[in-house]
Amino acid sequence: MILRTAMAALFITSIAASTAFAAVSPEQAARLGKDLTPVGAEAAGNADGSIPDWDPNGTPTPEEFVEGSDDYVDPYANEKPLYTIDINNWKEYADELTAGTQAMFEKYGADGFKIHVYPSHRGTIRPDWYYANSLKNATGATLIEDGQKVDGNLPGVPFPIPQSGLEVMWNHMIRYSEDSTLESDVYYVGSNGKPVLSTTGSSVAVFPMFKNPDEPVGDASWAKLRINYDAPARRAGEILLVHEPGADYTEGKGRKAWQYLVGQRRVRLAPAVSFDTPNPGVAGTSTYDDAFIYNGSPERFDWTLVGKKEMIVPAGNYEMIFQTKVEDLLGEKFLNPDKVRWEKHRVWIVDATLKEGSRHLYSRRTFYIDEDSWGAVAGDMYDGRGQLWRLQYLYGGNLYDRKSSFGSAYGSYDLLQDIYNLSGKPIPGKYQNGVTRGDKYFTSKGMARGGVR
Repeated sequence: MILRTAMAALFITSIAASTAFAAVSPEQAARLGKDLTPVGAEAAGNADGSIPDWDPNGTPTPEEFVEGSDDYVDPYANEKPLYTIDINNWKEYADELTAGTQAMFEKYGADGFKIHVYPSHRGTIRPDWYYANSLKNATGATLIEDGQKVDGNLPGVPFPIPQSGLEVMWNHMIRYSEDSTLESDVYYVGSNGKPVLSTTGSSVAVFPMFKNPDEPVGDASWAKLRINYDAPARRAGEILLVHEPGADYTEGKGRKAWQYLVGQRRVRLAPAVSFDTPNPGVAGTSTYDDAFIYNGSPERFDWTLVGKKEMIVPAGNYEMIFQTKVEDLLGEKFLNPDKVRWEKHRVWIVDATLKEGSRHLYSRRTFYIDEDSWGAVAGDMYDGRGQLWRLQYLYGGNLYDRKSSFGSAYGSYDLLQDIYNLSGKPIPGKYQNGVTRGDKYFTSKGMARGGVR
């Protein structure tokens, strides 16, 4: 049964132009760090113990881990699945599965799709300053400008006790992240079951809004992301640069993007790198705003907070992310089920419906946001007829030697075309915490200097 917040049912599905969402009361905010974790999750586990209490000590560091190596071994390598869900029993668990996962069983269950459910863990932790700012945001941050802007927020969770679907999505859109560098091979698998290399590239990301914890977010960028593509040959030398805002998607304040295309040999603004433009980085099998399950301006949808629910989702996929070659994960119709770890977690559910008069490939989307990290862990996308079309999963894990998480590997399935892709999974040994590049690397002039001549 979905657990609704007391206020959620009072919110209508759209935001009137003059509306500003108020912060919660000091009495509500006082729950943070008590029955709620410092970022707003329920501190206690569930009734039957299948979801544990939040662990403020974080994820345990395995003995095999070499400090500073950035080569993350599985801290739960000795655990065995509690149970497996397959074609024979999936309907018994249907209430704990996303609509997309249920559809996977209906379409591919007879082909061997299954999920192994392991013990759940809740070791997501963040820096103390982040906790302190989240507490201040609870009473100080508000949504204004039709929900396009967050006013009065410090670098932290803007809405740790959310009162609307859009507040939950803002928590996801500017979730805590640390600078990193990775190299990845992105594949899609066509309806013939054959994997095709979509891109090989180097992705470098910095998160400016977390550099000055004591200063309001204001105009600071949440992220600056640069991807240099090395393969296939037709894309080698291309560069994509994106600056993502930390608080404001109003006109002129939103995303800024640039592309360097080898054939043109110059850097150009790229306003089309947004919304439902097919993403060439995954051979067009997903849209730009499918990246990270959802990203970008929320302006084209109405957002409804459905509530919170216990659901089985991918989690703690250290072996898959850091140790396994991507080629060994790719099955003919879906990722190798024996390589994917699933756990039961509490997630916020947000439903998005296309606004009247707005254009998008998707008429409806449903997002599942982890209560501990505020990162989206799954998403369901529907076509113009209201038919489930695509679905996505995050394959993530906490970086146990740091107060942060890995959240860049995503699997996307197209149920209508029998195509799926896996993006953002590092080549083994090619993930690095931190960035050695300077600020100029994340400018259009820096792109021009690094372009192929």
